[in-house]
Amino acid sequence: MDNTNIEIHYTDSVHYELEQTAKLMRKLSIQVLEKLGIDMSIDECAALDIISCNKNICQRDLAKKIIKDRANTGRILNSLEEKGFIKRSADTKNNRLVKKIEITKKGTLQLSDITNKIKSYLENVTTAIPRTEMRRIRDTLKSFRLNLEKVVEMKI
Repeated sequence: MDNTNIEIHYTDSVHYELEQTAKLMRKLSIQVLEKLGIDMSIDECAALDIISCNKNICQRDLAKKIIKDRANTGRILNSLEEKGFIKRSADTKNNRLVKKIEITKKGTLQLSDITNKIKSYLENVTTAIPRTEMRRIRDTLKSFRLNLEKVVEMKI
C-alpha cells in the first residue's frame, strides 16, 4: 500500500511524542524531588550534574547545555552558589572575561545524594523496557537532539 497519500496529524508524529514525553518526564522529576524533600529545582539538578561533568565550564556553555537563556542560567547559578554547591571564579576565554563554574565538595555530596534517591523512582518508569533497548533509545534520542542542535537557532 502506498503511504504517501495518508494524512499524518501532528499528534501522530514522533515530534509530538517526544514533546509529550519530555513534559511528562519533567512533571515526574518535579514530583519526585518534592516527594523526597529535595530543595532544588530540576533545572538546578541538571545544571549541577553538567557542572560536575564539565570542569570549569562557563555560564554561556552551561546555558547551551541546559537550553536556557543566560538570564535564567544566571538565576540557577545564583541559587546553587547561595546553597554552597558551586563556586564561580573569573577567567579569560578568547580574550574575554568569563566566570568559570566549579562544583564544590558540598555540591558533589548533594548531587550524589540526589542521584541515589531519585534513581529508583526514575528506573521504575522504564522497567518494562529491556536495558539494551533503553540504551538504543537513549542513543537514538541523543542523535536526534544533536541533529536538532544544528538547525535550531540558539540565541544564548
